[in-house]
Amino acid sequence: MKNKIIDILSENIEQMSKEDIAAALEIPKKTDMGDFAFPCFRLAKAFRKAPNMIAEELTAQINEKGYDIFDKVVNVGAYINFFLAKEAFAKEIMKTVDTADFGAGTEGEGKTVCIDYSSPNVAKNFHVGHLRTTIIGNSLYKIYSKLGYHVERINHLGDWGTQFGKLIVAYKKWGSKEAVEKNGIDELMKIYVKFHQEAEKDDSLNDQAREWFVKMEQGDEEALAIWQWFKDISLVEYKRIYKLLGMDFDHFTGESFYRDKTHEVVEKLQEKDLLVESEGAHIVSLDEYDMAPCLIMKKDGSSIYATRDLAALLYRKRTYNFDKCIYVTGLEQKLHFAQVFKVIELLGYDWYQNLVHVPYGLVSMEGGKLSTRNGNVIYAEQILHEAIEKIHEIINEKNPDLPNKEEVSRQVGIGAILFNDLYNQRIKDVIFNWDKILNFDGETGPYVQYTYARCASVFRKVGAVELPAEVDYSVLTDDATMNLLKDLTRFPQVIKEAAEKYEPFMIARFAVSVAQHFNKFYHDCQINVEDENVKMARLKVVDVTMRVIKSALDLLGIECPEQM
Repeated sequence: MKNKIIDILSENIEQMSKEDIAAALEIPKKTDMGDFAFPCFRLAKAFRKAPNMIAEELTAQINEKGYDIFDKVVNVGAYINFFLAKEAFAKEIMKTVDTADFGAGTEGEGKTVCIDYSSPNVAKNFHVGHLRTTIIGNSLYKIYSKLGYHVERINHLGDWGTQFGKLIVAYKKWGSKEAVEKNGIDELMKIYVKFHQEAEKDDSLNDQAREWFVKMEQGDEEALAIWQWFKDISLVEYKRIYKLLGMDFDHFTGESFYRDKTHEVVEKLQEKDLLVESEGAHIVSLDEYDMAPCLIMKKDGSSIYATRDLAALLYRKRTYNFDKCIYVTGLEQKLHFAQVFKVIELLGYDWYQNLVHVPYGLVSMEGGKLSTRNGNVIYAEQILHEAIEKIHEIINEKNPDLPNKEEVSRQVGIGAILFNDLYNQRIKDVIFNWDKILNFDGETGPYVQYTYARCASVFRKVGAVELPAEVDYSVLTDDATMNLLKDLTRFPQVIKEAAEKYEPFMIARFAVSVAQHFNKFYHDCQINVEDENVKMARLKVVDVTMRVIKSALDLLGIECPEQM
């Protein structure tokens, strides 16, 4: 319908291209101002008239030609306001929305996107900071996949570095095989904390840690065997959490994967005369770009995470030939990625322009922290299980006979956490407020899931029914139905914008908006009525709404229970 209006305006305005007309065409915020509006300010110079006079003349011209897609066309000040013929509009929308994969795009066909996200530090508990990158990254993977891109999901585990030298020292001094096997990451965290406490009294422990890491870099069998054991123990916990979230990765290639590939980075930097010695270490100077130097090799010759990130980029470009490589990490890593991307540019690779850092804000608890095992870290698994338990309590109170309560509690509890994370722009801090997160009436995950379940309940009440390909579209011209249908049509554009801006919150806001419009429709328009024409038309609306909500929530990584 928008394209038809653009064509009509183009027929009547020779002074503007279709592209310019499309860019100027607006959707009024108030429905009583029409379905579309066109401002005439830009035509003042060409027409040598006041914009309001131009709008008046063009409105008369369009009305004189009698286009049947409009109920009416009126001018308000400098605007031409278009009121579409509602029945034709409803038919057009329903035919657009009622497709198998509404919202899917083709712009990504033949293109590859690498997304680097989650990436917890091995031998440390998976905390809420890791939860944010995991949730945002997973949603971006789904959004880009929806647009036809091939996506490589990469978990760049923090599994290399001096911290493992510290952990080996701690294990040898205060740990035991039995305790680590019994308590897993908790024991590794315990002895790691012990190391730092003791190192404050005895600095020689830090020297021992550096020596053990150098051994790792040099391929010492004992050092690598202990390190691999720590890594295997950690992955068991991480994969348990990913399973709980319903997420997975294509590659668990952490920093260690690139340890034998860093020499290529050093050689290329030397070839370009970019490597400079500084106080025994080797750096790339970035003074010219108002950035701190990028450290490539430490004094003892060992690599650092920037070197491994550079090696990873060269490997990923060569292996996946990506069109875009996205890093989802905290805002505090902004400088690090600016440095790494700049070094890639200085090496002469034009694809540096396709490297994107997607930062996000912090996580905090409203009214203080959750009680945790060490008092200052909020563990992801703890929050997820607490959400599930709280939803289970709500279900027991409000709908104790609900079938499959445990599964629904998991879907809604996990969904509530994901939605709370994705509902605002990612750069904003996330605050955990249980009353808000688990509210079934607010702008929350449970509210949208409940709306989906309400759609499903309509079909359970109606019973087995085969929806016709065509319905009586005149039934769908009331305000509540039209507003819902208009909202549904935004889905493809919302997905594209979410991908362009790396902002899943756009999908979350859209899902809430659709849920709100559906609930108004549900309240105003009785569905299961005797008149078969009315019944089938409204059931068709419920059907397409249900599918769009499910698709939108899927892009956020959230499941839809049929009953709640």
